[in-house]
Amino acid sequence: MSAEEVIKNALSRVALFNGLDEQHLKGLADLAVRKYYAKGEVLFREGTRALGMFLVIKGTVKVYKTSWEGKEQVLHFFGPCELFAEVPVFHGKDYPASAEALEDVEAAFFPKEAFLNFLRKNPDVAIRMLALLSERLRYFTRLIEDLTLKEVPARLAAYIVYRMGRDGATGEFTLDIPKHLLAALLGTTPETLSRAFGKLRQVGYVSVDGKLIRVLDPEGVRKLAVEGKWTE
Repeated sequence: MSAEEVIKNALSRVALFNGLDEQHLKGLADLAVRKYYAKGEVLFREGTRALGMFLVIKGTVKVYKTSWEGKEQVLHFFGPCELFAEVPVFHGKDYPASAEALEDVEAAFFPKEAFLNFLRKNPDVAIRMLALLSERLRYFTRLIEDLTLKEVPARLAAYIVYRMGRDGATGEFTLDIPKHLLAALLGTTPETLSRAFGKLRQVGYVSVDGKLIRVLDPEGVRKLAVEGKWTE
């Protein structure tokens, strides 16, 4: 399969581009450059000039910020068929965070100017990008709220609610990142995360079997996520 076909196939599976016709998919694929990153390799660093955005084809990418003291706060994990680093493409300046390959990663890179020119000629795709930017804003607003206002069990509950929505609310899902990275995403330690899982199991909200999380009481989980702390 050619590089263009691989990228076009990945684009067709991006929820944002669902229903996009063949001509638009081909036009987007023609812009992209296929790239490979080894595990641990940094795709870009916070503060460096934003040259474009990425689409993950294979693997997982961690996006994070680092304080002047060296403390790392994970912002998000991006897996196959997910776009990231789109905000600085529109903002026109630097990457606001860093990105690192958590495993060997294959990605499509969309150069900034070429992508913006494509959007100018295809306003229907531009509208879809606005929807993605709005979704990102909501996500990071929730993340700030969770980290500053919620106890760790409630942060975990909010993550479970997020995963239920992302995975179609089937009642169970598989953790696609190690628990120590989930702890970093939730702004806590692996030990505290383990205790939070234990608390949710104890009250009958979830069961945990390795990486498989079964949601036994969805309403209880949602209530905890909204209230931010235990009320009993």
